[in-house]
Amino acid sequence: MKLVGVLLLTLAACVAAHSQRPRNIEPATTTATDASKAIPPQAPQTMKAKYEGGVFGHRKTMEGTLSFDDTNKRLLFRNKQQKEVLFIPYQAVISAFADTQKRRPGAATVASHIPYIGFPLGFIKTKVRYLTLQFSDPDTNVSGVTSFRLDNKELVDSAVYTLANKAGLTPRGEIYVRKAENAEVKKTIVIQ
Repeated sequence: MKLVGVLLLTLAACVAAHSQRPRNIEPATTTATDASKAIPPQAPQTMKAKYEGGVFGHRKTMEGTLSFDDTNKRLLFRNKQQKEVLFIPYQAVISAFADTQKRRPGAATVASHIPYIGFPLGFIKTKVRYLTLQFSDPDTNVSGVTSFRLDNKELVDSAVYTLANKAGLTPRGEIYVRKAENAEVKKTIVIQ
């Protein structure tokens, strides 16, 4: 019995040792389709959006339009009556990225509480696409994170790319960030 146990332990050790060896990684190849995905088309000058909150003084969510105001160098949100509600200067944008969240529609929430035999409607979820911005306005000393709900993924991607180009942001993975100006870090090394 001890002999069988020793053989099983030896076999397990051999399998574990074999699985711990380094694996060869093949270099990634980029195709023409990967290059076309990297640069989305230019966003429209004005697009339908829903403000989700985050800017100081504007707590309510509201529907309206989001516009690139190039003459004043700002991202402008107008309500349904086309009245200017808020704006974020291009120079105040620190980072921008596309965000996707899964949400349950209100009708599915209500229907999930109705007793019946069949498909459970509480599992229905839709993808919601957001243009999310982190900003810091040097004029007002106000900073925060805000998001605008847009219709589809292509529109969000093109809006992020267009805003990043207009605001002078650099790509870092899936997001665009502003590199710190005068970011020279001075280190003093004291040898004792």
